[in-house]
Amino acid sequence: MKHAEARPYADPEAAARKLLELAAGVQAVNDRIHIEKINGPFLSKAGCNASGPEFGAGIGYAIEHGWLELHESGTYVRLLPAGAGLFPRQ
Repeated sequence: MKHAEARPYADPEAAARKLLELAAGVQAVNDRIHIEKINGPFLSKAGCNASGPEFGAGIGYAIEHGWLELHESGTYVRLLPAGAGLFPRQ
């Protein structure tokens, strides 16, 4: 019997916290973090190996809880004070 691999970021809160951790490690430009700076590492096999729906659920959770703000264009996020307090910038 083959078991499915564990999906640690299937939980939206876990995905959101990982996204915040990635965002905290990125140099913001004009208080903006380009979405590909957190999307790529989150989805890549070398990084987290998460899925697109896990990324979407994580972003949604972070926005809902006031941790991130997504620009209407979808091209960048801004780390809000509530989210910045969880993972200080490195």
